[in-house]
Amino acid sequence: MSATKWVLCPICNRKTRIKVREDTILEDFPLYCPKCHRETLIAVHKQKIIILKEPDS
Repeated sequence: MSATKWVLCPICNRKTRIKVREDTILEDFPLYCPKCHRETLIAVHKQKIIILKEPDS
């Protein structure tokens, strides 16, 4: 069974509602954080999260 990992918000470092497995690949994914109410564009490869763009305030 693949291990899962919570995706943390890159702004406030809290858990989001998204889990990724070891084989998950995301490209240009709009990650929304329910805690800080911000959206960030990310990419995920082998459970490594890469921030593509933070929206302007």
